[in-house]
Amino acid sequence: MTQFGIDVLLASPERTTKLRTARVAVVANPASVTRHQVHTVDALLAAECNVIKAFGPQHGMRGDKQDNMIESEDYIDPAHRIPVISLYGTHRRPTAEMLADVDIVLFDLQDVGCRIYTYVALLKYFLEACAGCDVELWVLDRPNPAGRPVDGLRLEPGHESLVGCDVLPTRHGMTIGELSHWMIDHNGYALNHSIVPMEDYSSNTAPGYGWPLFERPWINPSPNASSLNMARCFAGTVLLEGTELSEGRGTTTPLEVIGAPGLDAMEIVQNLAEQMPAWLEGACLRHCYFEPTFHKHTGLLCEGLQIHTDLSDYRHDLFKPYRLIAGLLKSLRQLDPDYTLWRHHEYEYEPERVPVDVINGGKFLRKWVDDDDQDFDVLEQRLNRELDLWLEERAPFLIYR
Repeated sequence: MTQFGIDVLLASPERTTKLRTARVAVVANPASVTRHQVHTVDALLAAECNVIKAFGPQHGMRGDKQDNMIESEDYIDPAHRIPVISLYGTHRRPTAEMLADVDIVLFDLQDVGCRIYTYVALLKYFLEACAGCDVELWVLDRPNPAGRPVDGLRLEPGHESLVGCDVLPTRHGMTIGELSHWMIDHNGYALNHSIVPMEDYSSNTAPGYGWPLFERPWINPSPNASSLNMARCFAGTVLLEGTELSEGRGTTTPLEVIGAPGLDAMEIVQNLAEQMPAWLEGACLRHCYFEPTFHKHTGLLCEGLQIHTDLSDYRHDLFKPYRLIAGLLKSLRQLDPDYTLWRHHEYEYEPERVPVDVINGGKFLRKWVDDDDQDFDVLEQRLNRELDLWLEERAPFLIYR
């Protein structure tokens, strides 16, 4: 059975002995559990580790906040009477004051393998903060449920945000531990950093393709990350948050669907199939209808598509969710040039920028979709160039071969 970083740590007398005398802070969320489904904070305290505080990311340490930009407050954990500091509220970065009484930070967040996730930014912020405060940072590694495949554009320098903290591709194909090594090297951080690696982890084999399917249950790392299917689709469907199309928030399949009232979904698929059929490969697209109970198009019948990767015909190496959603957006623009596609609202504390540009990490995608003179090959060629460069760049930092 795959042992996650927290399991390996708890089985190590050398590590736990050190944690019993050091002053320890834990960065955790509801998916931060051991192989026995015990929360990391609970398990560490049961092992008599000296946990003096915890940090909660977006949605809270216990996962209490449903939507984006719903802030959490600091509080005292009712079970252990230790402070839980919110890093999605008044502060979104750890400060020197927060770490002044800490010797070691244990970072134990389950990622979904996509740059467009605030937990990735939080990792970088802790690397920066611990380097500045001379605090040890241990990253307790966890699987990348999206596996090794890479997809999507790299963030363009100058377009950093809470959902795009570094020049990563959209779907990077690394575990959170591997990603921490790359960030340290790329940014030149100097800190006392270590990874507690997983044991018996397969990063790219069936049927889980990065997730130890049938060994470990799926626990939502954030409220709308409700399935392994969502994690595989997320690098594409997250782009829909910057559009007037529904990504399924307000339904039981958030970030697994695309749709809107009156949308001719099959015509859009056919248009994409005629011009770039490879972008439709790997997963099953099912024509569907849904009615959101909140968020976009509340109470309205939406026509659209659900993406399915949880079937025997799934081809992990061929499925490219970023290309798929980008292609569907381009097809919609070609078929209906006047369609109101882009949203204009404050997105993740970026009030002046177009939301899809914040999500994508630059303006290229939006301009490509809107430009009649740029065909599908323009994006395909850029994606392939960036893919080749990233595969070479990330190779030295991969732990699990």
